[in-house]
Amino acid sequence: MTLSNETDIENKVIVKAYKNLLHILKEKSKEDKKRIREAFELSLEAHKNVRRKSGEPYILHPLAVAQICAEEIGLGTTSVICALLHDTVEDTDITLEDVKLKFGDKVSRIIDGLTKISGVFDQQDKSMQAENFKKMLLTLSDDVRVILIKLADRLHNMRTLDSMSAKSQLKVASETAYVYAPLAHRLGLYAIKTELEDLATKYLQADSYNFIKNKLQETKSQRTRYINEFVKPLTQDLDALGLVYEIKGRPKSIHSILNKMKKQNIPFEEVYDLFAIRVIIDTDIDNEKSDCWKAYSIVTDHYTPNPDRLRDWVSTPKANGYESLHTTVMGPKGKWVEIQIRTKRMDEIAEKGYAAHWKYKESGQNNDNGLEAWIGRVREILEHPEQNALEFLDDFKLTLYSDEIFIFTPKGDLRKLPAFASVLDFAFEIHTDVGLKCIGAKLNNKLVPINHTLSNGDQVEILTSIKQKPTEEWLNLVVTAKAKAKIREYFKQQKLKTSGLGKEILERKFKNAKVSFTSEALSHLIRYFKLASVGELYYQIATEKIDRTKIDIEEIINNEINKPALEELSKPKKVIKKGNDAVIIGDEDTGMDYSFAKCCNPIPGDEIFGFVTIGEGVKIHRTNCSNATGLMSNYGYRIIRAKWANESLNIRKSFVSSIKVEGIDSVGIVSTITDIISKQLQINMKSISITSNAGSFEGMITLEIMDTQHLEELMQTIKDASPFITVRRVEDN
Repeated sequence: MTLSNETDIENKVIVKAYKNLLHILKEKSKEDKKRIREAFELSLEAHKNVRRKSGEPYILHPLAVAQICAEEIGLGTTSVICALLHDTVEDTDITLEDVKLKFGDKVSRIIDGLTKISGVFDQQDKSMQAENFKKMLLTLSDDVRVILIKLADRLHNMRTLDSMSAKSQLKVASETAYVYAPLAHRLGLYAIKTELEDLATKYLQADSYNFIKNKLQETKSQRTRYINEFVKPLTQDLDALGLVYEIKGRPKSIHSILNKMKKQNIPFEEVYDLFAIRVIIDTDIDNEKSDCWKAYSIVTDHYTPNPDRLRDWVSTPKANGYESLHTTVMGPKGKWVEIQIRTKRMDEIAEKGYAAHWKYKESGQNNDNGLEAWIGRVREILEHPEQNALEFLDDFKLTLYSDEIFIFTPKGDLRKLPAFASVLDFAFEIHTDVGLKCIGAKLNNKLVPINHTLSNGDQVEILTSIKQKPTEEWLNLVVTAKAKAKIREYFKQQKLKTSGLGKEILERKFKNAKVSFTSEALSHLIRYFKLASVGELYYQIATEKIDRTKIDIEEIINNEINKPALEELSKPKKVIKKGNDAVIIGDEDTGMDYSFAKCCNPIPGDEIFGFVTIGEGVKIHRTNCSNATGLMSNYGYRIIRAKWANESLNIRKSFVSSIKVEGIDSVGIVSTITDIISKQLQINMKSISITSNAGSFEGMITLEIMDTQHLEELMQTIKDASPFITVRRVEDN
């Protein structure tokens, strides 16, 4: 094919993508379309001759991001323009001033926000990365569109991740699972959150992803028949009531099915809620609640509901605006079926996101009080002086996915808190001073301690005392980021006061020794006592962790000055013995020393990666290790490709792995299990621990095995020995 023909084909693809975008925006005014065209032409010119890793013209990426913003999130003209231009200021000669002159202040502010947060995960220093993440969230509380466009950008990058290197795939997928999917969840973008999770799983756990994908495909016709049978009696009654409705049945996401299999230790065939049935009612806003309950009544007339599985987010919507009735009922053939009942408006918000659909709709409607309250809490935490940005990142991450409970004040006001929140969390939710002085609470008129876990619908009156003071243990009693931040800030202030006393003591010591109180002299003391900072030095002197009577200023400083600066470097380095060349590091074997991470004990057959540690060579982890997502997203520059050596090398080496066995206790059960392991399969046991309680037993066995196939064979043999035994690999130690 000639260069001219290839260019013509590419131009047609670009024009088609642009026309698709205009088709989605067909209801926009002529003025809006004119501005969108100007943005497209500017982006096209800026990115000309630039290609993506896949080889396609770069302009197709901003066009795709703009289409996601318009079609899948429901954003308007301003956001589409920003999506088209989102990479121009960072990657081309176009300046923010150019954008401002052509498209106005609002567009330039959003582009500026997108440019600032583009490198959040590219920092080699983890604290700097966490600081950047805080900046990213500050832009969220300033203009939610920045985050929404960033999510659209990430979604398209994930959809086209195949063209990236294996290392980049792991890094980008980990970032997505670690922060972007939880953010999409919190902002009510459920369709995008689900797709991000599934795509991350595709690259982080490829084998498991493909297994479930194939299983879903195999059982598709069977599921369709069951859904048709289930909805048949419902449609007759819904029609009789005169409701306008639509019923959809769709499989659960691969990510959620995989999670359920792991959490409950069950095979694919035993996951009972592989799909959910959604009843979507087209009705006026005034009749929404009553029509949803009418549909619920019809469902429960035909099928028995599980009373513990009713969730009413119609009466009390989630903070991100999600509204729906959820219940689980016993369907035909003894199968549990999850039902979601909502209106057309609720469904659109659930799919496209509350913030986008209401706050920035051109009509100017603004009904997102719940979201505003959440963003307000984010801003409060962000703007609060935080000692450790990494602690903030971890705390914030936890709040993104948390379920909510509703708590009442003594006056009957409703407060939303994350599930598992304590009395202490509620106290800090009311006011910082109330939290710091909290000694307990009256919960439904009964006295409870500060660590009592709250439940939905509790009425709580906080009890305080001026004598109360927080302790370090309080950090373990709270789950909200706000409470953790306020408690840490209290200790920070207390430490600063104490450190001030330590400084005075040290200044007197210097004065008595007739030595100048300089930063250089202090650095000698810090090095001598092996401390991290001058503040820690003051604090340890004030609290007498360092015996102030034994501080000889002159002697310490002289010793430190005369000590060879390179003494530490001359110490012999600890050499990690290579693991019999079972693993190849890098694209070609680099010959680097490595060892296997004890947190996940990888064995041949597992998907693995290498993590370059400081002083301990390369640690080999499984890609689905509980630490993997954090390592890959926070330290992407230290991730190195690793693969098992070719089987043709015939390396016979045993690896350590653990299994958990559970079941009904019976005479000789331990002997049965150990005979299978030691005698029948001749596998060496490194340790075994089995406990029995109330007719059931539970055990942990550590083994030396060859690979995942060997382990699967062992587990299957144990399962076959008795229908009352379950066995699973311990994912993380």
